[in-house]
Amino acid sequence: MKKAKKKSLLRRFLLLVLVKIPVAFLVLTFLWVLLLKWIPPVATPLMVQRAIEYREDKDFKTRYKWVPYDKISSEMARAVIAAEDNFFFEHDGFDRDAIELARKEREQGKALRGASTISQQTAKNVFCSHRRDFVRKGFETYFTVLIEWMWGKERILEVYLNVAEMGKGIYGAQAAAEQYWKKSAADLTRRQSCLIAACLPSPLKRSPVKPGNYVSRQANVLAARINTLSYPDWIYHK
Repeated sequence: MKKAKKKSLLRRFLLLVLVKIPVAFLVLTFLWVLLLKWIPPVATPLMVQRAIEYREDKDFKTRYKWVPYDKISSEMARAVIAAEDNFFFEHDGFDRDAIELARKEREQGKALRGASTISQQTAKNVFCSHRRDFVRKGFETYFTVLIEWMWGKERILEVYLNVAEMGKGIYGAQAAAEQYWKKSAADLTRRQSCLIAACLPSPLKRSPVKPGNYVSRQANVLAARINTLSYPDWIYHK
């Protein structure tokens, strides 16, 4: 009887761990991603993390205001693509050439190269913590596949432009436009958009309104690069 009971408990445990929990995870995450195809995220893990980090800073405030894609300047959309992901419209969420190049350079002991696409960054921002480990990277990969499949490029870009960290406590193009230039995201110029995009790798250390030589030069590079890339018609709100 004891052996039969132990076997029954083991079967239940294995069923729970190997079947029920994975199935529940897949169903819940599928529904989560599907819901956010139409509904703006209320907040992101990074917003919560930063609020905790700066809880002692009385001047810190989270600025996040969602606006639909057609209320964001197409200059801003093109600037982030020029800065972060030139092949955004061509890949399936992963730039394998960039990943391979980053791997080779890491093996050679060179400085780490960023290989994350806008899709990966969106998945990380909306669904994952910002810890640097393989578990987080695994979840990021999983959610990248889901949003590429369920959202499509336009929704991914819309979400990215609304939740990306663009300064201390500043998330998204609308909050950045209001904070830096007292205007709406729809009215951002190419120069302003490129200055914001030039700061994206280190938005807490760089400022689009007080750009150093590097940020200013990078903004010039991005402004020129925009004209060399191809975009679908919807990027211009058509």
